[in-house]
Amino acid sequence: MLTGPPALAFIPAFSLAAFWFGGEGALLVVAALIPALYLLSGGLHTALGQVPLGRHAHNGFLSRSMMEDACEDVFDVSVTNGLNSCIHVIEIEDFIELVDRFGAAAGDTVIQRMGERIAGVMRDGDIIGHIGDARFAVCVSPVMHLSLESCIQLAGRIQAAAEEPNSIDGTVIYADVCIGFCQHTRAPDNRATGWLEAACIALRRAQANGPSSIRAYSAQMHQERKTRRALHEDVVTALDSGEIAPWFQPQICTDTGRISGFEALARWTHPVRGVIGPAEFLPAVEAANLLERLAEIMMYHSFRALKQWDSAGVEVPQVGVNFAGSELSNPRLVEKIKWDLDRFELTPDRLAVEVLETVVASAPDDMITRNINALGALGCRIDLDDFGTGNASIASIRRFSVSRIKIDRSFVMKADRDPEQQRMISAILTMAERLQVETLAEGVETVGEHVLLAQLGCDHVQGFGIARPMPFDQTLAWIAAHNAKLQDVPQIMQGRRK
Repeated sequence: MLTGPPALAFIPAFSLAAFWFGGEGALLVVAALIPALYLLSGGLHTALGQVPLGRHAHNGFLSRSMMEDACEDVFDVSVTNGLNSCIHVIEIEDFIELVDRFGAAAGDTVIQRMGERIAGVMRDGDIIGHIGDARFAVCVSPVMHLSLESCIQLAGRIQAAAEEPNSIDGTVIYADVCIGFCQHTRAPDNRATGWLEAACIALRRAQANGPSSIRAYSAQMHQERKTRRALHEDVVTALDSGEIAPWFQPQICTDTGRISGFEALARWTHPVRGVIGPAEFLPAVEAANLLERLAEIMMYHSFRALKQWDSAGVEVPQVGVNFAGSELSNPRLVEKIKWDLDRFELTPDRLAVEVLETVVASAPDDMITRNINALGALGCRIDLDDFGTGNASIASIRRFSVSRIKIDRSFVMKADRDPEQQRMISAILTMAERLQVETLAEGVETVGEHVLLAQLGCDHVQGFGIARPMPFDQTLAWIAAHNAKLQDVPQIMQGRRK
């Protein structure tokens, strides 16, 4: 049976037949009755793309599979009738931590209320689905006009409603949400199948940008996703072939200007894309469960670099290697590092184990704690990385026998022009001096920042203002050029601790 807007084409024929057989009165009855029956039968819903599906999930909203079917129907109606629609995907940030803190029952209540609040913002004909533990999707019923600005405004209204505080059993719970959306005209390949997924991609981009972010899907995101998939496929080969290896960034003593060490930073020299930074390929390494393999490669090449610097007669006291929480939880880590040090005939103090402050702050008395303390007892230096961005206590600094704290670049940026930044750095340096812990400032990009940090008493500096990370074969030339500059420069502040 013909349904939808094409059925209206038969009204003139029925009306003419009624007039022919029944006269003017029959014409009026038929002309009024047929459209009324059409509307009551759901034809209006079909015309506007309002899929006649109830909200049939355990919490009153469509499940993911039902939502996908409904979105495909809306997409087809929008294309056929020249209308416009949009999918918004909404997710609560850090929902697992919320449940851990307040309990599963409170989490369920927050989810239910968020769904109700989202429904309160939307029109009756809009479709709402609960497509993940803390994720909702909204498909706007097709309309004549729906601009990008309108979609952003709708996302803002949804976010404002969803982030209202929740009072549960006398406790107020706050939840941030991120939103990604995709207009049907921007769906990948202009097809319905990837429309909902495109909105989810935009959501992931919003989450990467920070709490309470909103992002619209673009073709660039689609291309970046394809690139990431390709990286996932290539990463195993890259690790085995040596394409992923450490580049070295120098660290300078502010007293003497001499090299106090290098930090090993992972880089992927891709045969097609060139040099790729860790922010792009580390997720692929982690997804492939190859972080431990990457750590082995970084250590091997770092120790090898130390031996080659020694053989060349240049003084490089140490090299810093970053260790993630997953690597520090390996029960065999200390044994492996001992073996590698013996293999290259290096003393433990030549290795600086760089640990993120967030790892130290969250590490209970478990394998991570035992490994860090064992490496410190072995003689390795323990550097607390990105200091100031986490919640490490002074007790944690002492508990882990931290040798040096690395002040995060967010405190160093424009410090030579910002008095507030200077006060923050001074406070950190004073604390470190009292604890007899050395300091290194990361992200030094200008001479002014370098000079200020030296004046304030920071022991070491590192950043693009000193040198960018470089492959090993460029380090010897850089070291020679740097040492040549120091020949006629007087050393200052000799009495201060190195």
